[in-house]
Amino acid sequence: MDWADELAASVSGPQVVNDSKTPSGTVHVGSLRGPVILDVIVRALRRADIDTTLLYGIDDMDPMDAQALLTPDAVDYEMGRPLAHVPDQVPDGHPSYARHHAQVFIDLFAGLGVHPDRYYWMSDIYPTGEMDGFIRTALDRAAAVREIYRRVANVQHPDNWHPIQVVCPNCGKVGTTIVTQWDGERVFFECRERLVTWARGCGTSGWISPFRGNGKLGWNLEWAAQWSLFRVPIEPCGKDLSTAGGSRDRADAIAREIFEREPPLNVPYEFLNIGGKKMSTSKGRGAAAHEIADVVPPEQLRFLFIRPRPNQVIEFEPEATDAIPRLFDEFDKFAAATAGREVRGEIAPGYAATFAYSLLDPQADVAAEAAAFRPAFSHLALLLQIPNVDVAARVAAEKGSALDARETAILDERIQAARAWLEAYAPERAIVAVRETLPVDAVAALGDDQRRYLGALADAARSADGPPASGEAWQDLIFSVAAAAGLPNGRAFAALYAAFLGRTNGPRAGWLLASLDPGFVTDRLRAAAAPQVPA
Repeated sequence: MDWADELAASVSGPQVVNDSKTPSGTVHVGSLRGPVILDVIVRALRRADIDTTLLYGIDDMDPMDAQALLTPDAVDYEMGRPLAHVPDQVPDGHPSYARHHAQVFIDLFAGLGVHPDRYYWMSDIYPTGEMDGFIRTALDRAAAVREIYRRVANVQHPDNWHPIQVVCPNCGKVGTTIVTQWDGERVFFECRERLVTWARGCGTSGWISPFRGNGKLGWNLEWAAQWSLFRVPIEPCGKDLSTAGGSRDRADAIAREIFEREPPLNVPYEFLNIGGKKMSTSKGRGAAAHEIADVVPPEQLRFLFIRPRPNQVIEFEPEATDAIPRLFDEFDKFAAATAGREVRGEIAPGYAATFAYSLLDPQADVAAEAAAFRPAFSHLALLLQIPNVDVAARVAAEKGSALDARETAILDERIQAARAWLEAYAPERAIVAVRETLPVDAVAALGDDQRRYLGALADAARSADGPPASGEAWQDLIFSVAAAAGLPNGRAFAALYAAFLGRTNGPRAGWLLASLDPGFVTDRLRAAAAPQVPA
């Protein structure tokens, strides 16, 4: 069974699956792993006939603390204010900074097949009074909350610290306020100038009601309160929150000891790293989610997130690498294995479930989807760079029959993705300009063993069986002829690139040759095999 099916088999009764996000700025692609994991859990639960509700929240009462995301003239005024109260810095009609960045993120959900039953915004919930009972309980039991922080996280708060922040009625900041007294109906707050390093308070102090949106619980308490408010039994979270003594441990203890409920089942998930480093919205590290979604289609993006188990790190570096073509290749391998076709190399157990959960439509015919013909991404990227090529006809010829409607849609989607990849992320070696005439200088630098290899490859391609019909078949022939000649693979590929591109590197050679006219390929191999004199 897949990990999600294992989870579904371990629970009973109606389930609510929840997650939330602080909309502090442009969301990187790694942040999409959480929503996709939630969706997979929901699909597994529903497949097990368990009544399930998916919630997604926006924690937009959190203070603005990402200075890099504000214009210089707005930093002093906006830092520390609730994100819901910070004006949108892009004039596109959103009522706040939070609404802008959250909406950009959640607009991607439907495209990924993620359909929460309800979105909620904390800036909408606090004014209704729904959080007031939790605020009162937390204030009444402030000493117990302080003890939890000390015991669980080794955080020592002063004896007069209370687990709530109020929105300063003077400057509107929440991140700079501290509450030191509670009389049962009001709290005494101070908006301290230097409470935090990233914002400046105004010095206002006084008594104020903490209810109906005037105040907000600290994050760990707000999280635990959400579990009670929405009756949540399952909530995954990122590894950074799940460390010993971290936010999840604190929230779990608060749920049990302050709000008197068992915390939800956690499914900790690892980060998506770029260049070995965790993506970060506030530090500007990582590809924007909406930009990656413009290049990687939704099923391959889902596959990226769920192919490893949630507790495994994903390394993803799309810039100037083959990461995106390799992602398509791996997806196609899982599809082929699910369809019962033989695949090269090892494949992870549970591949059929992983493929099924990667599909956009939870009701899709998995067998039909797995059997559909999918052209190799790298091959398409090559074909799109070759003049006067009818890509659809080439792909149909490779399949051996006409594409059906679903396969045509897959082809169209991949063509769009390949064009976007070539424009935005492809490494230089993937950019192809096949020389119309023999690159004499590059070929003249080849060794005799390399020229003999090119001639042998031409002979093999002109065998009675005819030239290879696909990139994979060409690749097999390239390797087998090199092995027969005793030529290292690196020298074999360098010879091919010199003959066709006039350089020593390039895209996958088999797919390059498959994109060209077979007669042109064998003629060029013959010409390059002959001794050359540099111009």
